[in-house]
Amino acid sequence: MMGRRIFIGDVHGHYDGLVALLEAIAPQSDDQVYFVGDLIDRGPKSADVINLVMSHSYHCVLGNHEQMLLEAFPHGQVAQQPLNAWLYSGGQSTVVSYDKSEDLLFQHLDWLRSLPTHLDLGDIWLVHAGMNPHLTVADHTSQEFCWIRDEFHSSPYAYFPTKTIITGHTITFTLPNVTPGAIARGRGWLDIDTGAYHPRSGWLTALDYTNQQVYQVNVYHQNEQRTLPLAEASIDVDPKKVISRRRQLQEMER
Repeated sequence: MMGRRIFIGDVHGHYDGLVALLEAIAPQSDDQVYFVGDLIDRGPKSADVINLVMSHSYHCVLGNHEQMLLEAFPHGQVAQQPLNAWLYSGGQSTVVSYDKSEDLLFQHLDWLRSLPTHLDLGDIWLVHAGMNPHLTVADHTSQEFCWIRDEFHSSPYAYFPTKTIITGHTITFTLPNVTPGAIARGRGWLDIDTGAYHPRSGWLTALDYTNQQVYQVNVYHQNEQRTLPLAEASIDVDPKKVISRRRQLQEMER
């Protein structure tokens, strides 16, 4: 009997919540565990998160926050403008998590450089942000794989006819009609970034795709955990409302 395929949403440095989530899932030796990227930034223990993922040889794709970190340290040197952009986007907490250990940071940078931008798992396509519906797979760059939002979520058509795209990157409650903690379901895709770092949510999510089961831990209240079927944990997104919702959120942030 084959093991489970388990997908974990954006952790953003919340190591303690991740440990609690993995304890709830209890992965076995024949299970395959995958991370959608954004292991780091904003939360307090990014270095510990990377150590955990590396030490267990879990699979992970590159997120935009890992990409920003790599751009800040090209070829082992410091690039000041990308460094400032990364620090502004939550990198400061990651710097603190290394406790002045440059050796550990550069060890992790080497590992991050090895991460793929996407994984084709047959019936599942794992990517951090999504796919551009106007481009072939071959025409995509890391910019689309790691950063795309509205073009992907607002597409009325599934990008792949026979694959489900699993992503993180966009906090699900920023999509129309999706409540904090819920998984977002679109045309051929599932978004499992339920906003672990965000005070409106705090939910870190794992999807056992094999059994269509969702595990969640609230990183701010780790005694608050839940397990429920994917059908109950997910909310359908109307692609026609995606851009208008995004504009509404941008107006609120001004």
